[in-house]
Amino acid sequence: MKSKYIDFRNEQNYEELKAPAEAIKQGKLVLFPTETVYGIGANALDEEAVKKIYIAKGRASDNPLIAHIANLEMLKKLVMEVGKVEEKLIEKFWPGPLTIVFKKKPVVPDVITGGLDTVAIRMPSDIIAHKLIEYSNCPIAAPSANISGKPSGTQVEDVIGELDGKVEYVIDGGKVDIGVESTVIRVIDGVVHILRPGKVTPEDIENLGIPVFIEKQILGEYKEGEKVMSPGIKYKHYAPNTKCVLVYSKENSKMVEKINELAQNKKTVIICKTRKYW
Repeated sequence: MKSKYIDFRNEQNYEELKAPAEAIKQGKLVLFPTETVYGIGANALDEEAVKKIYIAKGRASDNPLIAHIANLEMLKKLVMEVGKVEEKLIEKFWPGPLTIVFKKKPVVPDVITGGLDTVAIRMPSDIIAHKLIEYSNCPIAAPSANISGKPSGTQVEDVIGELDGKVEYVIDGGKVDIGVESTVIRVIDGVVHILRPGKVTPEDIENLGIPVFIEKQILGEYKEGEKVMSPGIKYKHYAPNTKCVLVYSKENSKMVEKINELAQNKKTVIICKTRKYW
């Protein structure tokens, strides 16, 4: 059975989001846009619904999910405490592409936390995502809308072939604004630990006068039996179907020269800017 399709690329009647919101309430999946990438969402408090996300994506169950919220009242219902540093980050970056890890309340099911006592939470700025969460009246667990290990979708055309029929609704909001995932952080003793890199940079956070540390797990360094602290870092993630070239130099001019050379030969380039934080 094909998924039901709602076109929001041009005219937007937000009343149309009430049907997919009702599907979320009923434990079904919805594919929807955020400002970062497209997500595949379910009621974050419905354990059986969240399990459907893992099945649809082929995602490992120890890989945590992000709970998306529409307001701070939702946050208070999910987490034990919001500290002063978190409040400062929320004031600056929410709604937006920053995910913050908090100690969770018992109401949050273990299925979205990978068995951890913490939960990753974000408030998206995309109006479609925001309205969908509001109408659903629940936090929405939503990893990127792709088969695990594949690049995440920045437009419906990128993912519809893999997920059509696996979700109840597809909401097409056109191409997303940012196109890269959210940054995931956790505050420990007043220091922001970056658990997953994304749109918000370490420099953005340091500009608030908050110290930053980048966790070794980002580099794929794990101790035996160690649990992953963040969504999207333990397993192969967003891997393109092409060979890539890593370019790193302390001299910007040399990097630009090499990137231009590779671009002329139609090579895919990954730019490594700095190792300052680890």
